[in-house]
Amino acid sequence: MKIAMWSGPRNLSTAMMYAFGNRADFAVWDEPFYAPYLAATGVDHPMHEEVLAAHETDPKAVTARCAGSIPDGKPHFYMKHMPHHMVKDFPLDWARDCLNIHLIRHPARVIASYGAKRDEMEMADIGFLAQTRIYDALGGIVIDSADIRADPAGMLRMLCDHIGLPFDNAMLSWPSGPRAEDGIWAKHWYNAVHKSTGFAGAEGDLPVVTVQYQDLLAEALPHYEAMASLRLRP
Repeated sequence: MKIAMWSGPRNLSTAMMYAFGNRADFAVWDEPFYAPYLAATGVDHPMHEEVLAAHETDPKAVTARCAGSIPDGKPHFYMKHMPHHMVKDFPLDWARDCLNIHLIRHPARVIASYGAKRDEMEMADIGFLAQTRIYDALGGIVIDSADIRADPAGMLRMLCDHIGLPFDNAMLSWPSGPRAEDGIWAKHWYNAVHKSTGFAGAEGDLPVVTVQYQDLLAEALPHYEAMASLRLRP
């Protein structure tokens, strides 16, 4: 089984990668198209030059690995992808041979969390429009991060049942600290998850979005609501 997990930033995506990576039967890969995205767009992200130096920047080379054999002699492969990394002309046909899962989060939460890591953001940074495009192209399963945090065991068991994968309790906890599969960008983005040993508890009330990002919230919200209407429900 090859899983392509599509998620915008600040969306439980690293915790989900750790959950699957903690299983003995899964190899995992952290955002393989991030370096090609930065190389193609020139977007000024934290650790831009370090990412380009440390990771493959050719989208065709990344595609070949996504489409190739599962690494490390494992039976299954989990790939953490961000929809907005798939810029125009990047190959996507490889994903048709994957089980595509779309991880979503309310945009108010994404905006608040992303804003803590970067001073500015726009729609292209948080991935909602791109996620709609990827879902329309590939279909697949939708799962909401809020549902996972409210009941990790129940939702991960439901997801595993839905995709025909035996549930493994190892998905519910992992050692704290960095992991070998982290991209080099983990030093900037993964501080909180490196302190964790499992999924955080249920989320509270939605954060208040500042006036600066009210238009961004209004633009992103319909995309989230459309995807949320398709999600696996607890």
